[in-house]
Amino acid sequence: MDIQHLLQPGRIGPVEIANRIVMPPMTTRTADAQGFITDASLAYYRARARGGVGLITVEMAAPEPAGRHRHREVGISSDAYLPGLRRLVDVIHGEGAKASIQLGHGGGHTRVDICGETPVAPSAIAHPVYETTLETIVPLALTEERITRIIEAYAAAARRAEQAGFDCVEIHAAHGYLISQFHAPLENHRTDAYGGSLANRARFGLEVLRAVKAAVPRLGVIYRLSVEDFFPGGMPWHEGLQVALWAAAAEADALHISCGHYRSLPSAQVCLPPMSYPEATFIEFAAGVRRAVSVPVIAVGRLGDPVIAAAAIAQGKADFVAIGRSLLADPAWVNKVRRGERVRRCLACNTCINEMRGGAGIGCLVNATTGHELEYADAKPPAGERIAVIGAGPAGLTYASLVAEGNEVVVFDRAAEPGGAFRHAGKAPLFQAVDANEDSLRRYVATLVLACQDKGVVLRMAADVTSVPGLLATFDRIVIATGARYRFGLGPIILSLLELGAARWPGLRQLMSWDAARQWFYYRLRAATGDQYRRLANGQQTLVVIGDAVQAGKSQEAIASAFRAALLGDR
Repeated sequence: MDIQHLLQPGRIGPVEIANRIVMPPMTTRTADAQGFITDASLAYYRARARGGVGLITVEMAAPEPAGRHRHREVGISSDAYLPGLRRLVDVIHGEGAKASIQLGHGGGHTRVDICGETPVAPSAIAHPVYETTLETIVPLALTEERITRIIEAYAAAARRAEQAGFDCVEIHAAHGYLISQFHAPLENHRTDAYGGSLANRARFGLEVLRAVKAAVPRLGVIYRLSVEDFFPGGMPWHEGLQVALWAAAAEADALHISCGHYRSLPSAQVCLPPMSYPEATFIEFAAGVRRAVSVPVIAVGRLGDPVIAAAAIAQGKADFVAIGRSLLADPAWVNKVRRGERVRRCLACNTCINEMRGGAGIGCLVNATTGHELEYADAKPPAGERIAVIGAGPAGLTYASLVAEGNEVVVFDRAAEPGGAFRHAGKAPLFQAVDANEDSLRRYVATLVLACQDKGVVLRMAADVTSVPGLLATFDRIVIATGARYRFGLGPIILSLLELGAARWPGLRQLMSWDAARQWFYYRLRAATGDQYRRLANGQQTLVVIGDAVQAGKSQEAIASAFRAALLGDR
């Protein structure tokens, strides 16, 4: 597949986009408590714009205070936010990208402690709301007068976006937020002009679209729509397609086609398809819409493989592809694709979204700089050294890939193949909080190995450094990334059971999915191995111990330690 399809310019309404890559909106919690842009916000978005993305979409911002759905959400509901938003747009433009911002209203999917008033929704039905804690709220049913005021608030927010210098705005009509709530019969029990028939349920969102178009005719206006909610009482595909047709007729400049709702079955994870879902999860929905409309279509959902993303464009299934979690894993995704380099693959483990929902700032399991761009702004990896990395697991390979340029790096591992604990992690029921998928983990390791080799890293597998005296004597730096071992001699037994698939047997699956059991398995049943390898370094060599070799734990902590050691270790 010719990757150049991704790098061709495209247009969304009046806006020329340098390539076909869109960064979709993802809540970061980098704003302050009042919603003002911070230096951390600027650094986060700068990294993705600098990485070559054509259109950066800033995370969901509510057009009025009642629509705020998370703490530390970016604000746009008053002119007070304009100075910070202007700074943000200047940063994005300064790196060569176009800038958009998503306008979204939480509706019934918020709480009084977040938005400061009783939430509003199409109807007064119970909504489970998870924001650090799970609570069930019953919002106020919107009056028609209140609906009119919200539409006006959307138009006012769009005008602020224009004043701040944004090139586009995106209207959020997906994933169970206010406009999406109007679409779903389970959540919309109205008997007036905004309820009942599909035309009535779609009316509110289309009125928002028309009001925004009228308010900012010089901006590109994107309509992001869930075309399939995946739960009884949600909006099914045939209705979603019809709403997409109506949005195109209402002169949306592009349609951003997604799926899922926070009530989706088997879980809300559908909105951000985890590793157990196929790559390009929603591409056929986008293709179905594109066949039916004449405006550009943006596809989303596990499109982080450049070959798959390019195929979506080349085969006419979409005009643009939205790369979200993959830009957390590798902000330079676009530039690397342009240069023919390997990208750091997203695992689709959803650690980013699950930790954010729990109250943390944005982060990424495979890229510790995400959300910490300021901390790593002056990173200085070692230079001009011969470096031996002992251990070809995720931590060791990550360290090697980060220090490869400007150094001579050799990775040793006594196993026959790289990957360390990741070779077995996919056989467990869960990885982080999602169903484990062995292919995703192995693909990540394989890509990381290739990236190391492309940079000149030498991998010596089936090599036991303890059996060859003096093997490490010529190295300047010894990095111990030997992982952890199972206590009580249980290692061979546990690994054999994993290979047999025992962790997914009835009974054992339930046990291994229980959080307390998993914590015990990762932290208490395993012991760090670093101390037994320290003697391999002499007094003149720099010794570094990373990952599970320091303290047995989970992969996120191990990989983060590799980033710190590689990029911040000598500061």
